[in-house]
Amino acid sequence: MQRLRTLLFCVVAGLAAVSLCMPARAQSSFDRPGHDYVRAVVPSGDPADCALRCERDRRCKAWSFSYPVPGTDGAMCALKNNVPARVESTCCESGVRGAGVVEPRSGGIEAATDRPGGDYRHFDVKGEGPVDACRNACTADNKCRAWTYVRPGYMGTPARCYLKSRVTPPRRKPCCVSGVVR
Repeated sequence: MQRLRTLLFCVVAGLAAVSLCMPARAQSSFDRPGHDYVRAVVPSGDPADCALRCERDRRCKAWSFSYPVPGTDGAMCALKNNVPARVESTCCESGVRGAGVVEPRSGGIEAATDRPGGDYRHFDVKGEGPVDACRNACTADNKCRAWTYVRPGYMGTPARCYLKSRVTPPRRKPCCVSGVVR
């Protein structure tokens, strides 16, 4: 019986050690409402700057970054003295101290990515699912090879979609979501 307890203790201790060594991950498209002790504008508009601000502040346990919204001061960073539960929301990126920012790259969507150049048409995007609307406009146009959606507040008030006649190299930019269709 003592051997079984010792074995069980070793297994639990080993699992705990492994989980402590694994880096925490930030969540794209999630907010962590509540427990704010400071809110500040992020002039760069980059969620990685909010994560870094949390890393440098000993009181910070978690953070939430909100993309710019027309009529506000710009992108905002909220530092939290506790780790609130996450809530799905396309307005935000959030994480816990030590997480950094992990952008999803799935379904042909390149988060935090711009593909500058090759533009042949652009238009303002409104309503629900603006990233999908931009991608769908490109898919429906035989001339379109790639697209970039620019969030509202980065290049003017409205969100904007750029359709591209050629595929250009990607660049990391928090303002944008891009994709290649052909």
